Amino acid sequence: MMNLKKTDAPVSTITYDRNEIDEPTGNIYEAISVISRRAEQINTDIRRELVDKLEEFATYNDSLEEIFENKEQIEVSKFYERLPKPHALAVQEWLDDKIYFRNTEDDIKEA
Repeated sequence: MMNLKKTDAPVSTITYDRNEIDEPTGNIYEAISVISRRAEQINTDIRRELVDKLEEFATYNDSLEEIFENKEQIEVSKFYERLPKPHALAVQEWLDDKIYFRNTEDDIKEA
């Protein structure tokens, strides 16, 4: 899992230079497809990590009427809410050349 505290990804929306995005592939659609798949992976990882952390604080009670608001759970949730969104993390990884990709059509042509 990536270190979510040490990312340069923006928390709010920004405009990117299209030429920077499509430079590695030469095709904006292919670049966005790779970034999209990576964003889905990041989202799954973050969600899994959040659920695991919240489970640590879970208190099970037989009474459905009693709801406990655990301060630790609230703090963990707030931390994850303040993180950059998965698509912003994926774009930053792409721009930092941290995503490995290959064109499988090129592999087929070479065979």
